Amino acid sequence: MTDELVRFIEARLNEEADLARRCDADPCGKWSAHGDTVDFCQVDLSGFHPTIALHVALHDPARILREIEAKRRILARHAREPWPCPNVRDLASPYADHPDFPDRR
Repeated sequence: MTDELVRFIEARLNEEADLARRCDADPCGKWSAHGDTVDFCQVDLSGFHPTIALHVALHDPARILREIEAKRRILARHAREPWPCPNVRDLASPYADHPDFPDRR
């Protein structure tokens, strides 16, 4: 596995974790959707299409932080795998449109 790809994934996970922590400054519980309204604990926002409200609620910062930790464990388990490691490439694939995405070699 290339160090460049690992550093790239770690940087994206750090960015996402930082954002999730900033969205949950007052941890009050789980985000939830009720029809066209998303309950962010601190405020309810309405006017969403119900499917979009569910999608937004799914991105509860606590869940995102658990997902990031799971991805970090996967990355750590594959640190010594020979390149190309399909699991690490899969971890990187959601960021393919990121301007810093490493060139595929």
